Parts: sequence; C-alpha cells; structure tokens
Amino acid sequence: MHLRIATRQSRLALWQSEHVADLLRTAHAQLQVELVPMTTQGDERLDVSLAKIGGKGLFIKELEHAMIDGRADIAVHSMKDVPAELPDGFCIAAILERHDPRDVLAGTALDALPEGARVGTSSLRRAAQLRLARPDLRIEPIRGNVETRLAKLTDQDFDAIVLALAGLERLGLDQHVADILPAALCLPAAGQGAIGIECREDNGDLLTLLQAIEHEPTRRAVTAEREVTATLAANCTSPLAAHAWMDETEIVLHSILAHPDGSDAISATARGPDAIKVGREAANRMLRHGARSLLDSVEATYGH
Repeated sequence: MHLRIATRQSRLALWQSEHVADLLRTAHAQLQVELVPMTTQGDERLDVSLAKIGGKGLFIKELEHAMIDGRADIAVHSMKDVPAELPDGFCIAAILERHDPRDVLAGTALDALPEGARVGTSSLRRAAQLRLARPDLRIEPIRGNVETRLAKLTDQDFDAIVLALAGLERLGLDQHVADILPAALCLPAAGQGAIGIECREDNGDLLTLLQAIEHEPTRRAVTAEREVTATLAANCTSPLAAHAWMDETEIVLHSILAHPDGSDAISATARGPDAIKVGREAANRMLRHGARSLLDSVEATYGH
C-alpha cells in the first residue's frame, strides 16, 4: 500500500509528518509512505494576525482540499491548530502520545525580565496569562515559524518570546529555552504538544491502519480539552486554555479563559472518566461565570 501525507512545509511540520511516516512504516512493514508538502494561507499571511484572517484553521484547509482532490490520503497536524469542529466527512483518525505541552520563554526568564520588558507572542491565550502574571510587560505580536521567531527575538529587539516546548525539542532547538512556564502560570492550549492525523471518515481500511499508532490516554485528554472549546463556541485563536491529563482511570481538566489585556479571567476544573462530559462540565461552569460575555468582548476587539 502507498500512503501520501499532506503536510505544511515548515521544518516543524515536516518533522512531525516524517515522525508519523516512521511510526507507520514500523507498524506496517509493507507500507510505502510519501510526504506531499504544501503551503497554506496561514503560512503565507504572516503580516496579519491570525485572529483577523480566519484563525489557525487556515493552516489545514489546503491539506483537506488535497485529500478531497485525491492528492493525499492523510494530513498531519499539531492538534492545537485543529478547529474543534471538522468539516463534514473528515475525522481525526489517530492521536499520538503527547509531548510536553508547556510554553517556554526564549531570551530571558520571566523573573529576570525588567519592568516594561518587550515580549513577543501573537497568541491571545499566552498574552492574557502573561499579563495576569506580569501586568507591566509589553506584549507585542510576532508571527512565523519557530526559526523565524527565534531570529526576530534578536533582530526586532524583543526581551523574550513565547514558544511551545514541544516544537523546540522536536527541532533540537531547546538550547534557546530560558524559562519553562508552569501550567499554573501559563496553561497550555487545547491539544498542545499532541500530533493528530486527519483523514476522510469513509475510508475504513485507512482508519484501521492508523489505529496502530493511536495513543488512547492522549486521545481522552485531548478530547476533553477540545470539548471545552466546542461547548464555549470558541476557536483556536480565542484566549482559552484547557489542559487535561489522566489520573489513573479519571481525566483531570483545568481550563481558563482570560481577556488578552489581563483585565478579567474565568477558570474551571472538572474530572471524571468520560472525556466529553468532563470538557462540557468545565465549559458550563465557565459559562455560568460569564464566559460568553468575555468571549464576545474579545471578539469585538480582536475579531476572528
């Protein structure tokens, strides 16, 4: 069998896709796997905030079109970039074991940043939580792949930039980590650190083949996190964090929704064996404390 993987062309996306290819080749000795690199709208529009041009879903639309057109069989994504609701006919067929989901600062550690330090991130979630911890910081937008943002750290005179630890470690760039931010200070995005495989849901043979690399505990945790986003009708660019993990047979979930200016925050915790119920419980608790009004305020200010 010959399998074609649609992937973005960034070095991190290619690493993730080749990692999936290697796992599949190991699981299925006769399988031939080919990468089909392509550029997405999210990669091309680096001059504009993702929140204003359609969100992180722009990173995956072209990959879905490739599967519809028959140019690719599957697509590999960072799960934090995947919208809570997929287009009709598509599914996340497998989720790999999650890497460390925490955020980091490159450049200078948080405690060492002087008052009024300039910190780069285009993530409203990261900006909101950093401002809750350090209202004095100047949070300014920065976009591009990992290497581009690391270059901008120096070239554009940032004191620090925020990145995902998983991406830096996968690329062998973790020497740039100045500070690993604890989840209590900067809770990760839903799906952060996890790699997912998307395909057409009508291909039963392919779904069966991909089950060989599924990691069920990560699936349960990520499902709970994504349910928070879905129940709140939020999206990948909302200032919403949700992180779950397994505690023996139960899922434990923490979530926080915060205004990017640091003026307001709503948090919730839930636990239980059912991922969907845990995610909905946390989201409904946030809704009872005004999450809808906070999201509407953010949307009015920052758009989508």
